[in-house]
Amino acid sequence: MSYLSAELQYQLKKEAAQAERTGKLTRKQLEIIYSEKLFNLFVPKSLGGLELGLVEGLQLEEEIAKLDGSLGWTITLCSGANAFVGYLSPDVACDIFSNPKVCFAGSGKIGGIAKETEDGYVVSGRWKYVTGAPHATVFTANCRIEKAGKLLTNEDGSPIYRSFFFIPEEVTLIEDWHTMGLVATASHSYEVEKLKVNKNRSFLIDGTKRTVEHLIYQYPFSLFAELTLAVNHLGIQEHFLEQAQAIFERIEETAHRDFRAQVLEKARRDILGRRNDFFSYAQASWEELETVGEISEELTKRISGLCREIVKKGRDAALEIYPYLGIFASNTETEINRIIRDILTAGQHSLLL
Repeated sequence: MSYLSAELQYQLKKEAAQAERTGKLTRKQLEIIYSEKLFNLFVPKSLGGLELGLVEGLQLEEEIAKLDGSLGWTITLCSGANAFVGYLSPDVACDIFSNPKVCFAGSGKIGGIAKETEDGYVVSGRWKYVTGAPHATVFTANCRIEKAGKLLTNEDGSPIYRSFFFIPEEVTLIEDWHTMGLVATASHSYEVEKLKVNKNRSFLIDGTKRTVEHLIYQYPFSLFAELTLAVNHLGIQEHFLEQAQAIFERIEETAHRDFRAQVLEKARRDILGRRNDFFSYAQASWEELETVGEISEELTKRISGLCREIVKKGRDAALEIYPYLGIFASNTETEINRIIRDILTAGQHSLLL
């Protein structure tokens, strides 16, 4: 089943090379994203979103990542950040999502300090790897909380932190995304310095603090993040298999033909096998949350383990096949080369190491 029409898929895919050359998604790609609400996969329909369930959203993210890695990665991370709407106060959410081009971009790392005041916070910090920064309408950040000159901690000594959001005029963008892959994600850094914000600019990504009654906002966010990142790896790996097959069919040299076919078939079988397990586990976790109200520790561990396996074994499979693709695959302007670089770059994300 395809969520996007063949024409839309074609339009998005044909822009991929240009997006890489310019280092960000193209105007045409963004127009389609806005019209199809692809940054709002999990946003309530009442706020202009698609209001997808977990598995539907993952399937759509896989479909897009299979078109192009940078495109899929950007839509996945920005739609995941837009899902923060479920933890914002309703009046703030209505205001932000009145913009049909709304796009949240941020970092999961604690990169700043928020000094608590009587009416809000004073925030300073710098955050890296902010996917979609050039077209973000909202920037999010995690900050440690300081009160009366002391950084607050929990009883176990771990830092107390909250999430915040800023608007583009309040941040300084630092164009420092210079990677070999996922180039068009434009995952630059940004910083703020002594920025005063009201209390309604702060929120907690916690299912018990949700402001929208939709099951997706009860789903543990760390597990949600692992699943959405892993499904991008699957999409990029499937794209790799398609392109490798096409290249092997064009190679005239016959000495390694049978071996190439065997290696590719094994990779295909293994990758698609992990894909089947992935969606089975995702569906099981969704049903468990719906019926029991929580996801068991055992299933959580199985999902996390599989997500890491998808990254490592898929990357290993691509690197095993790569030498047999010929010098053509070393040309940085080819699609297969872009896919390989995307696989290697996506595999560096700390969440799935």
